[in-house]
Amino acid sequence: MRFGILSDIHANYEALSAVLEAYQSERIDAYYCLGDTVGYGGSPNECADLIRGLCKATVLGNHDAAVAGRMDYSYYYEAARHALDVHAKLLSKENMEWLHGLPYQVKVDDTLHLCHGSPVRLEEFEYIFAPEQARECLPLYDQLGHITLIGHSHLCKVFALSPSSVEELPPIDFELRPDRKYICSVGSVGQPRDYDNRASYTVFDTETRRFEFKRVEYDIETAAEKVLRVRLERNFAHRLFIGV
Repeated sequence: MRFGILSDIHANYEALSAVLEAYQSERIDAYYCLGDTVGYGGSPNECADLIRGLCKATVLGNHDAAVAGRMDYSYYYEAARHALDVHAKLLSKENMEWLHGLPYQVKVDDTLHLCHGSPVRLEEFEYIFAPEQARECLPLYDQLGHITLIGHSHLCKVFALSPSSVEELPPIDFELRPDRKYICSVGSVGQPRDYDNRASYTVFDTETRRFEFKRVEYDIETAAEKVLRVRLERNFAHRLFIGV
């Protein structure tokens, strides 16, 4: 089976459309989303409609949880809170109900586990973008899948775990070793933060145990215009151009 795994779309319809078009050449058997379909961007309903219809399963992201009233986001900075409030008003009843029902984690099988942030405390949406954060997962080593895929940081990251150690690997295509477990951050479709403004998406082949990072260009100008059209923070539009 070949799985298409994507995350952190953040209401960026142009980026999502480009990714879905790029996936057409990948022979994908099933799609999975790692959360944050909404937040920051100008097209929350359009993106939610696409992900609902496409993905075999979607996990709950922190922005999804905030918009659906499933978490307290009063500590978010003002512009982010405003975007979440706007999206909560824009979303259709069907899309809001969908967000209400999303799980914190999906275990596809013993090989592949999916969540938005760290698997240690799922409801707290903690980041993993450095080895010391990945080390917090070592007490769960026996419960982890062969590979755990996450989003949240908007970065492409790979950490190889043994029962007692963590090694950060370069974020390039690789094959799973049988004596290691992996935690991989798949990057962001709609708001990359690694100074590469192309949309990020990934492919995992269960037969070859190969994980692949992909990037694709998209119409940033139109995506940015939509952010401004719904009167969100201007920086949410500007940052799309520089990928940060």
